[in-house]
Amino acid sequence: MSYLSAKGMTGGYGSVDILHDCTISVEKGEIAVIVGPNGAGKSTAMKAVFGMLAIHTGKVTLDGEDITALTPQARVAKGMAFVPQTNNIFPSMSVEQNLEMGAFLRRDDINGTMEQVYELFPILRQKRLQNAGELSGGQRQQVAVGRALMTKPKLLMLDEPTAGVSPIVMDELFDLIIDIARTGLSILMVEQNARQALNIADKGYVLVQGENRFTDTGQALMNDPEVRRSFLGG
Repeated sequence: MSYLSAKGMTGGYGSVDILHDCTISVEKGEIAVIVGPNGAGKSTAMKAVFGMLAIHTGKVTLDGEDITALTPQARVAKGMAFVPQTNNIFPSMSVEQNLEMGAFLRRDDINGTMEQVYELFPILRQKRLQNAGELSGGQRQQVAVGRALMTKPKLLMLDEPTAGVSPIVMDELFDLIIDIARTGLSILMVEQNARQALNIADKGYVLVQGENRFTDTGQALMNDPEVRRSFLGG
């Protein structure tokens, strides 16, 4: 059984269904990406997996445990961490205070995890006393991901982590995502830059109008003529 298994999710906002029998799974230590056109339901699928959106059919399990009815906070306690696309840092707080806020559910010593975050993101150590709102876009994303890592998650969920950053910073963030996955963490990511995302993905999902259109390895999707023509610009 997959570490994360979200099968047959149908749901949306109010009486309007955005997802239609959508299925997403992630293995341990795997990078899985969700791509597709604007309005395809990518972020909605992520929110459904994290419990921010009610589904009226489907089932979500984490490490074999049914978590379909759990709140987002309860899912964090089970090992999920979610980094939204916007409003994902506290701009008036220092970098270090942001990281400490990520550990709010923990009752153990967080210093070791803080050190691991600083080793992964050396620039954050340099700027740890600076207000997070004063950092560059790429650095703010590092704060957001670092704060999520402070929960010691087993599954890290990233919603458009490269949105609004330069191509150079985007490449740096993708490299960091690979480094994080190498630590054994599972990663589920929604990404608008489909070609770059599939290039680092173990598994890819192409959603169209809330439905699974293609599911395969990242490389196989990159090489699929129809995927390339319809979603990757040829």
